[in-house]
Amino acid sequence: MAVPSGVKYAIIGAGIHGLSTAYHLALKLKETGKGSGKDILVVDKNAIAAGASGIACGVVRNNYYQPAMRELMAHSVSVWESDPKAYSYHGVGYMQISPEVMHEQVGTIYQQQKSIGYESSFIEGGKESQRYMEGLFSDWQAKGITSVLHEKKGGYANNTASIYGLASKAEAEGVRIMTGCEVTGFEFGNNSRAVTGIETNKGLIKCDYVVVGVGPWVNKIWNMLDLPRTVTIRGKDGKMHDGIRMWKYWCLEEGTLGVDPSMHKTNDGRMPPVIHVDTDAPLYSDVDGRLLIDKLWGLYYKPDFNFGGIQGGASPYKVEGEPDAIAIDPYGPDSPDFIVGDTFIETWCSMLAHCQKRFEGKINVYKKDEKSGGLGCFTPDNFPVFDV
Repeated sequence: MAVPSGVKYAIIGAGIHGLSTAYHLALKLKETGKGSGKDILVVDKNAIAAGASGIACGVVRNNYYQPAMRELMAHSVSVWESDPKAYSYHGVGYMQISPEVMHEQVGTIYQQQKSIGYESSFIEGGKESQRYMEGLFSDWQAKGITSVLHEKKGGYANNTASIYGLASKAEAEGVRIMTGCEVTGFEFGNNSRAVTGIETNKGLIKCDYVVVGVGPWVNKIWNMLDLPRTVTIRGKDGKMHDGIRMWKYWCLEEGTLGVDPSMHKTNDGRMPPVIHVDTDAPLYSDVDGRLLIDKLWGLYYKPDFNFGGIQGGASPYKVEGEPDAIAIDPYGPDSPDFIVGDTFIETWCSMLAHCQKRFEGKINVYKKDEKSGGLGCFTPDNFPVFDV
């Protein structure tokens, strides 16, 4: 593709955020008669789905504590449902299975899901929760559970396939996608901070609007724009807190148990919902029985033919250090620093065994040769930032 000298809308990043923005913007421009997808250029320094979108577990859920996020996710789920084949989407549902310490909070999520018409069931009580789970899985044995939030919508999508499906939809609307085009800086207007062009390794591309959808590379773009590295935040205590870093990194840990995904079907032979368990019951090693965790812990998992097994993960961990000094590249499985190790493997496999008897003694078939892991970049309150 020839490098255009200018375009009305330049979108940086060919992952789910960049391509979704391109596709829906193209639809809106056509609907309002203000243009078309031909006015939009998506650039990516590598390839479509080369970042977090291409390695993520692909879970689609409405299980968020913030009301604004629940409304946004309810809308997003409807988009996934609109074309499950193109988006490689599996609407199997989602379950949040929790201990008493989370009971009230999860109950609030259920009430707010009801208020926006998002179908779910809330089971309360230890015996009631156990009975409900045994109705799905006869071998259910997780301890310390007193509530189950079962979202009937949601599920998961095959990561890379779904992004390519989205790219095809965008291109069908006339959107151009240029890979191997890395943004190296920005051109600004005279005596202005308004961006008038993106500087790339292929030359300057003039533009009227820029959308940044680069996932974990956002800190790099932020610095190119010379935006503040720290911000002032009002805390829950009502006080203003200065000097808070704008960006922080968490490392997401996931893996795959190399078994036939069909072994995780429900009692009636159906593919199960995505399972998310949090509990404060002690976690013991499925290898030698020693105590691994004696505080709140959690995991999620699903049968996934795309990964070829039971795929899932556990809680991410915060990456300490100066954000500007953290090496994002090489990313994901290619990183020498941010991939899962033996501790995660033993812990996650033991979590699976804690929850269901069918997973006991299966650590030997964990797909250790398939490297996994990836960084995520977050704002101080872990909320997405929208700016124009």
